[in-house]
Amino acid sequence: MNSLRMTEQGLACEAGGFHIDPREPVERAVITHAHADHTARGCGEYLAARPGAHVLRTRLGNDARIRLVEYGETVVIDGVRLSLHPAGHILGSAQARVEHRGHVTVFSGDYKLQPDPTCAPFEPLPCHCFITESTFGLPVYRWDEPAQVFADIRAWWRSNQEAGRASVIFAYVLGKAQRILAGLDPDQGPIFTHASVEEMNRRYRMSGVGLPNTTPVEAAGKKADFSRAIILAPPSARHTNWMRPFGACSTALASGWMRLRGPRRRRGVDRGFVLSDHADWPGLMEAVAATGAGDVRVTHGTIDPVVRVLREKGIAAQPLQAGFAGNETTED
Repeated sequence: MNSLRMTEQGLACEAGGFHIDPREPVERAVITHAHADHTARGCGEYLAARPGAHVLRTRLGNDARIRLVEYGETVVIDGVRLSLHPAGHILGSAQARVEHRGHVTVFSGDYKLQPDPTCAPFEPLPCHCFITESTFGLPVYRWDEPAQVFADIRAWWRSNQEAGRASVIFAYVLGKAQRILAGLDPDQGPIFTHASVEEMNRRYRMSGVGLPNTTPVEAAGKKADFSRAIILAPPSARHTNWMRPFGACSTALASGWMRLRGPRRRRGVDRGFVLSDHADWPGLMEAVAATGAGDVRVTHGTIDPVVRVLREKGIAAQPLQAGFAGNETTED
């Protein structure tokens, strides 16, 4: 019998007395990763994977009571065996494995199967019930190889350098920006960052993740020359005075939504790079198959197509309306 069910506070394990990624404060919370739509401030105590400790503090504050566990370490709570395993989404991201009376349920959190040097790779977990995200739950969403995407980003940067204009690439500050940094060549030119990106870079470095050297734009000085630089910033920085020092720059957005022409046009950037920290359609299908689960619950995204195809494969799939507290998918 599935040991997790949806409540007003979010996904709950009633036998263990805890919630996973609650959408409002609860007494005991298990956090899969530090994105805002998976963290609720004000909980009595938290349990999370140790690799994400430094970035999680940016969400929960220094006063939060956080118990950190290693990947694969089992914690027994009122007879429920709980462990966290790599999800491959961002630094410290985890799947929650919940075992109660011999039944194993795995909540995936957010995940991807593509390689990413800034976080531990996704670990398939055999289970009876698998709760999967479906952010990109349509067959049209298929990602290119990351090496090709990063080569394209470097080529775009080089073209802008030859034209004497700055390259500004917008990306989500936690996870995506650091993944892009890891794919840049620091010898190609200077790398500048928005203050919010730089803070997450600092926390990644504190966690032992190697990244190229970066300089905050705010520390560059009024006479800084950005004509050969690449600048990483959050999408919220577009159309603000923060962009003024770069002059007639070239802009780009890195997101899975860039796969479709409409979102590229609406974002109003010069280039769109298809890069996501979520699984694409083949990745979703592969992840589900690897669990061997006969019962799959689909949530957080485009749900119905995933449910339909899984049912056609003979899997008992059904929607699960999780209602996460926020929505950051516009930057995935």
